[in-house]
Amino acid sequence: MSFQLMLAPMEGAADAKFRTLCHQNGADLTFTAIARVANLARRKKGELEIITLPDSTPTQIQLAGAKIVEYGKFLSSFTPSHGFRGFNLNLGCSSPAFIRQGIGAAMVKRVKRTSEIVKLIHNAGFECSVKMRLGENKFEKKNGAYLNLIKNVDASFFVVHARTAAQTLDDRADFHVYSKCVETGRKIVANGDIKTREQVVMLKEAGLYGAMIGRAAIGHPAIFKELRTG
Repeated sequence: MSFQLMLAPMEGAADAKFRTLCHQNGADLTFTAIARVANLARRKKGELEIITLPDSTPTQIQLAGAKIVEYGKFLSSFTPSHGFRGFNLNLGCSSPAFIRQGIGAAMVKRVKRTSEIVKLIHNAGFECSVKMRLGENKFEKKNGAYLNLIKNVDASFFVVHARTAAQTLDDRADFHVYSKCVETGRKIVANGDIKTREQVVMLKEAGLYGAMIGRAAIGHPAIFKELRTG
């Protein structure tokens, strides 16, 4: 399969129209903003609107949550639409509220629970990928928390945002982690500070499955064509 270019699940930016525009400009796959599984299980209108896919643009629905019973309840009533390409688990959100609840980037070390959720989604007949940080902090990164999760969770692919939850977008993404990620034999998608055709070529040659573009696509959806063809 060719190197995949993906649009990141950006809150307040990656709505349906923008996702379609980016797909028309070369994005292979797009993602919704975060939807809380707890709210989806309760059929809350606002949360259901987040996961509504109005057209055939290839899209994965990003989910945040840790309770198996809530995933089961949601999945039991979920009906996929034409553009649906599976679910994506959010193991990357660094907000203090998420961390306190043990979700988002706090899930990187919760390998068993993450594996259970992925299996539940797969058993329901749907694809499931993971978007993750390198851990909550530099200690978890140093101890390979991200590698432990990648090795022990059977997700379709892993989007690795090469920062810890303690870092901000002003901190440079650490591209050095990708070689170890690729060595796991899993499909790895790079995320963070990807802006140029040269970076994409380098990542492809390093054996990555794809690259996810976030901020660089805002106001410039043609970046996907530029990254693919120069």
